[in-house]
Amino acid sequence: MNQFNPGLDIQFTSNPLGFLYGNQVFGPVVEERSLDAIRKSLRDPSAVGPEIVYTIAMDVGKVEHQKILEEKMLLFGVVTYASGQLGQEPIRSQGHIHRISSHSGWSPPEIYEIWSGEAIIYMQETAKDDPGKCYAIYAKPGDVVIVPPNWAHATISANPNESLTFGAWCDREYGFDYEDVRARKGLAWYPLLKNSEIDWEHNPYYHDNGLIRKKANDYNYLGIRKGVPIYQQFEENPDLFQFVSKPALKAAEWENFIP
Repeated sequence: MNQFNPGLDIQFTSNPLGFLYGNQVFGPVVEERSLDAIRKSLRDPSAVGPEIVYTIAMDVGKVEHQKILEEKMLLFGVVTYASGQLGQEPIRSQGHIHRISSHSGWSPPEIYEIWSGEAIIYMQETAKDDPGKCYAIYAKPGDVVIVPPNWAHATISANPNESLTFGAWCDREYGFDYEDVRARKGLAWYPLLKNSEIDWEHNPYYHDNGLIRKKANDYNYLGIRKGVPIYQQFEENPDLFQFVSKPALKAAEWENFIP
């Protein structure tokens, strides 16, 4: 399996799903997301699949950075997915929108970095009847994908034969809003597995605005260097990702954003 070195002494495990932290790395006991917990977001809520779909460790990092991460209201999270599928769908997260943070007044963005496996970061501008632009961003190890403020999104494993692991910069006051997505039985497009390939089916609870499929973008205009671990980039410049917890710093970039 192709893997990307995340710049952190952390290993991911498959049985059970989780993480092992090095001596100079802090991290919590993982949170498990069961199939029963995410059924409301699936095309087929009765789908059969792994009992534990994915595990999350929110607030991981080097011990020496713990204080500055708290001061900047930044949090680094890591997630690993089981292999397999959920009925006809691939392993995936629940569709959600980031809840507005009290300290910024914004729904914060999120910066993904794929470590192993193949991912599709699906996102749409809103979770209302008209979802706006809908994107499926195909990403491989080392690729970075940014979800902008207020957008509904989900992370999908594109290969059922291997697990997916990724890291992400998040607002420390993270929270998830599922209401609009669940009211419409999921996001505007369902990923379906056909002969181990991803096909897309429109969700009739939304207007059909089409789906834009593309590879991961290059975010050098935000100062992010391609191929350099995003944790390492924070380590070298702790202000680089301040816009995650203070989205207003990049207010102009969020207008007409292309992921």
